[in-house]
Amino acid sequence: MAVRIARAAQVLHKPGMRCLFSIALLAALAGCAAAPSAPETSPPPRPATATEGTKILDRDAAAKLLAADGVTLQWIDWNHRGQVNVRDEGGTIRLTGAQAQSDGPGRLFLDGEVSEIGADYFIFDGTIRIDETPDPGRHCEAHKLWHFAVTQNRPYWRLREFEWCDGLTDYVDVYMPGTKP
Repeated sequence: MAVRIARAAQVLHKPGMRCLFSIALLAALAGCAAAPSAPETSPPPRPATATEGTKILDRDAAAKLLAADGVTLQWIDWNHRGQVNVRDEGGTIRLTGAQAQSDGPGRLFLDGEVSEIGADYFIFDGTIRIDETPDPGRHCEAHKLWHFAVTQNRPYWRLREFEWCDGLTDYVDVYMPGTKP
């Protein structure tokens, strides 16, 4: 190929041959071009979503969470737990819970999906709402990824975002099965 190009360059010095050389050079370069690749037959990867299921890194911890035995917010009551419902819906673990103050308007509410469970933590993708406690008129609500973890061998997972609303420290706890208030 290099010899052909060199010979063509010699011909270029002759009048009227430049146009012919340009055409020949383009044809030679076109012959060197790679053939277009075949279109990919597999679909592009889908982005991960919470509906693809809960990532379980520790089966024992998942079993404990599925058998959870109540939820509390310290402003309402640690001795009288609210109800928590943790269930597997087609591979996605859902968690809903609520606690109501027995002698007042205070309320705690949780609703969402558990996206990951590890040996001493779980990640909750959902809504947490606190109403009318500890002060009248207080309303805190957010939908996001929340981190709950076991610390100091306690029998519950505690919300690790303590001051997420208005600077007050909220202890939201989800209790393991078989623990007493």
